[in-house]
Amino acid sequence: GELDLREKDVVLAIAKAVRDELLKTNRIRVALTRSDDRFLVLEERSGLARKLGADLFISIHADAAENRDVRGASVYTLSDVASDREAARLAARENRADILNGVDLSDKKSAVSSILIDLTQRETMNASTRFAEVLHREALPHFRFRKPHHRFASLVVLKSPDTPSVLVETGYSSNDEDAGWLATKDGRLQIAKGVAAGISVHFARASVGR
Repeated sequence: GELDLREKDVVLAIAKAVRDELLKTNRIRVALTRSDDRFLVLEERSGLARKLGADLFISIHADAAENRDVRGASVYTLSDVASDREAARLAARENRADILNGVDLSDKKSAVSSILIDLTQRETMNASTRFAEVLHREALPHFRFRKPHHRFASLVVLKSPDTPSVLVETGYSSNDEDAGWLATKDGRLQIAKGVAAGISVHFARASVGR
C-alpha cells in the first residue's frame, strides 16, 4: 500500500543518513543490508552482518501503531518474552515475513551445540542491552523517546548469537507529527546524529575495554 511504500522509502533514507554521519568519523565501517528497494528474508539481514564480521547490527523502523497518538523513538533488544502487547505484535508481524510460500525459514537448526550458542547469545544480549542504553542517552539531545524507551521482543533480526543487535523504532508512520518529522531532511539528520553518537560512544568504550 501507499503507507508501506512511504515507510520503506523513509527508513532507507534514515539508514543512508546514519551511514553518512558514521562515515564522517573516519573510524567506523558501515554496510547497509539494502541500498535500494529490495526484500531480504530476515535471516539474510543478520546473515549479511555476520558474513561481514560486523561488530553491531541495527535494524531501522518507522512502523505503524494501532493507536495513532503513539509517537517517539524506542530501542528493542532480544527477549523471549515481549515487554508489551505492541512488542509482541511487532515480533509476530516481522517474524511472519520469513514464511515464504508456506515454508517457515526462521527455524533452521544449527549443528553447533545449543549450549554454546545459548552462552554466546546471553553475552550478546547483554552487550545489546548496554548499547541500547548508550544509544538512548546519546540520542536524547537529538530526538524524543517513548516511555519506556527500551523494549524487548523476540524478533528474528535480533537473534544473531554473536553480533550485538538492536531494532531502532525511530518513530511511527501512523502518527502525523512523527511521520511529518521523519519525512523531512532535518528530522532524518537528527535521527542520524543521535544514532551515530550512540554508536561512536559504544565503540569508544569497547576499545578501552569499557
